[in-house]
Amino acid sequence: MCAFGVLTKPLIQSLRTTFAALYHKNYRYWFIGQVISILGTFMQITAQGFLIYQLTRSPAYLGYVAFVAGVPAWFFNLYGGVVADRIPQRLLLLTTQSIMMLLAFILAALTYCEIVQPWHILVLAFCLGIANSFDAPARHAFVAELVPRVDLGNAIALNSTIFNIGTTVGPSIAGMLYVWFGPAWCFFINGLSFVAVLVALAIMRLSSKIKIISTASARREIILGLLFVWRHRVIRTLILGIMAISFFGFAIITLMPAWATEVLHGDARTNGWLLTARGLGSLIGALMIAAYGRQVHRGRHLSMVIFILPIAQLVFSAAHILSISLIFLLLTGWSVMIFMNMTNTVIQMNVADELRGRVLSIYTLSFFGMMPIGGLVVGALATHIGVPITIALCSIILLIYAILVRVYVPELAKQQ
Repeated sequence: MCAFGVLTKPLIQSLRTTFAALYHKNYRYWFIGQVISILGTFMQITAQGFLIYQLTRSPAYLGYVAFVAGVPAWFFNLYGGVVADRIPQRLLLLTTQSIMMLLAFILAALTYCEIVQPWHILVLAFCLGIANSFDAPARHAFVAELVPRVDLGNAIALNSTIFNIGTTVGPSIAGMLYVWFGPAWCFFINGLSFVAVLVALAIMRLSSKIKIISTASARREIILGLLFVWRHRVIRTLILGIMAISFFGFAIITLMPAWATEVLHGDARTNGWLLTARGLGSLIGALMIAAYGRQVHRGRHLSMVIFILPIAQLVFSAAHILSISLIFLLLTGWSVMIFMNMTNTVIQMNVADELRGRVLSIYTLSFFGMMPIGGLVVGALATHIGVPITIALCSIILLIYAILVRVYVPELAKQQ
């Protein structure tokens, strides 16, 4: 019995450290609701990409979907940060999540009735992008209201775990449902999944928090947020890193349906497995960060993963075998998650509450804003020079960026 206790005590302590944020009731509600919703979201993303590829047989259209979904970020994301700093974030999230649910049901109905056209998918993706421009800054900033500051890093890591549970499980479920029942059911289930988030937000008991309403114009508040990021050398470097990875790293996800069919000669299930492998790597990365918590030397890890990502992606571009593709997609997912998660934590630890929404809107703009442009460029390149060469080219550019950071921003490696 004593030996059993000696063995189990470190395990229990490790679990407490890994899931520290879940000991707070509000965050627990948030976690459960988000897991369900994110599963639905990635089911829709997977099914939507394969559907439009089936309708058009064009890799360029995969880029068009990514472009129209992300381009609203350039127009609305920074204003979304201002709104998140001015009104209760829970109210803003209830509104945006309800709109996203409605859009999913519309796409499900169009697909079920067999009248869906490529332009329907593009219009709905654009509307979803607008909603996400206001949702994303509030969602990132809202975490600070759910846990004390000491557990903020753990909560951010678990948020990434939520995201990657979706990227791991969602695509594989979508691939099977797509083959068995058709894409409409993937979209319908996504619509239902938003109910979990809405219920979670409704039952939370949040402490009263008085928002200081600025009399400055929204444009001036945006400028103040941009100036803060620009003057903070490390945060500026990390934001540029997010932009590079979003453009040349995440953008290749738009090519997965083409990779699955043209390179690996598979179908929707193959596409689901590829996205699941990448998501599994990201999930492992997020859990590793959550487990090590405050012991992680963020700067050293950030400096490492910016090299691992392009190298893994470069090997993937030469792999025309499913098993090798899965292994290196897992590694790219792991490295991207380490970089994204640690960047988010470093930023949140270095920003005051009154600037949090605006700074995080710049963070999300860097991600969501560059991804559509990257998707458009990558889709067009793949049409003309082929999918493998396009991915290899993106990898080389990311490797050059990593070398420049190592040479010109050595202080990044010293961040705690």
